[in-house]
Amino acid sequence: MVAVAVVRVRGHAKIKRDAVETMNMMKLNRVNHCVLLPDTKTTKGMILVVNDFVTWGEIGHETIARMLFQRGEVMGGGRLTDAYVKDNSKFTSILSFAKAFEKGEAKMSDVKGLKPMIRLPPPRKGYESTRRAYNDGGSLGYRGADIEELVSRMLEKPKEEK
Repeated sequence: MVAVAVVRVRGHAKIKRDAVETMNMMKLNRVNHCVLLPDTKTTKGMILVVNDFVTWGEIGHETIARMLFQRGEVMGGGRLTDAYVKDNSKFTSILSFAKAFEKGEAKMSDVKGLKPMIRLPPPRKGYESTRRAYNDGGSLGYRGADIEELVSRMLEKPKEEK
């Protein structure tokens, strides 16, 4: 089993009710929010409903761990740390949790108090186009392993100006 990252690209204007409800179920409430989901038949069905508003693809455990380490939050507004994961789950660190999540052996709810969505900043150099499919040079829809490149652009630190 593989982990899937889903990132919301478009805002709330002109969205059908079923797509809004599906995004609410997936906890994709705002632009640049990301959720990590298992690659199941149910997940793929939900993604098909919101395909015109999100981008998604398979993600590896290194990127999952980096995303959780840099942007993971716990209830109450604190940052996710290795100590928190060790105290509130059966996993010893964020990396061990990410490896288990990628294999399908863990869920986000296995770490008590971990928020199910990850708030990301906009990507460096922006999105390609928020109205066109990824295959047509845009940002929407399935992008496969290239989702890791998008997430890494979102996690980059801005360069210091002199």
